[in-house]
Amino acid sequence: MRREAGRDIFLFFLCLHNSGEEERRKMDGQEKKMKVLCLHGFRTSGSFLRKQISKWDPSIFHHFHLDFPDGVYPAGGKSDIEGIFPPPYFEWFQFNKEFTEYKNFEECISYLCDYITKNGPFHGLLGFSQGATLSALLIGYQAQGKVLKEHPPIKFLVSISGSKFRDPSICDIAYKDPIKVKSVHFIGEKDWLKLPSEELAAAFDNPLILRHPQGHTVPRLDEAAAKQLSEWTASITRSEFACGTSVPKNVECEMNNIKHEAIADPKCIEAPSAA
Repeated sequence: MRREAGRDIFLFFLCLHNSGEEERRKMDGQEKKMKVLCLHGFRTSGSFLRKQISKWDPSIFHHFHLDFPDGVYPAGGKSDIEGIFPPPYFEWFQFNKEFTEYKNFEECISYLCDYITKNGPFHGLLGFSQGATLSALLIGYQAQGKVLKEHPPIKFLVSISGSKFRDPSICDIAYKDPIKVKSVHFIGEKDWLKLPSEELAAAFDNPLILRHPQGHTVPRLDEAAAKQLSEWTASITRSEFACGTSVPKNVECEMNNIKHEAIADPKCIEAPSAA
């Protein structure tokens, strides 16, 4: 009887302890948000990207803190959003028409690495157009040990209309091996960067591809698409707190006007001459 009573008391306090630990984990999950660095497009701004992302259901990034810095350099020419969103406008670096030569590229990388180190750690990166191209590059560079050696590995990427760099000296490092982080790639049917975006997705291991019928923009998501993206971000949160599993491979579904694919071995598609 004493042995059974002792066992019951032990189990009672064990359950009480576990309950307290679970409650603390829930509180930590509510208070601690994963940091995401969000890089805007060419000749726009961090404020404009924030506005673009605000089109999405806020629950998608409920457990994330989004940081929207401005580019390194003031816009060196006309911005496509003049008359749509107020200045100032910025750019991360400059490039030629073929997107094979870059000016202030190394300075940009140094600036971003310094920003990430001082303001991080960051769990993930999100970018649109030039910002997405840079985000993917930073993750590839980090995987190869070129940058952010003292920063924890970046765990995921949200790429919207991104592309790969075309300078072989950059490509041979950044995309040397499949980039093994969770990634989601928005690709517009009417986007002039459609093919380069597909090529970028092919550089990642098991990318999730979300296709939409729009052009070079942050797309509006219908209810079903928002749910799909929410499940993807939720899988990252669960993984961070060791409470769940990741998005399964080889999943494809059609939801109204947006198509979602998770593919294990996407084919590389040659990019057009302009980027």
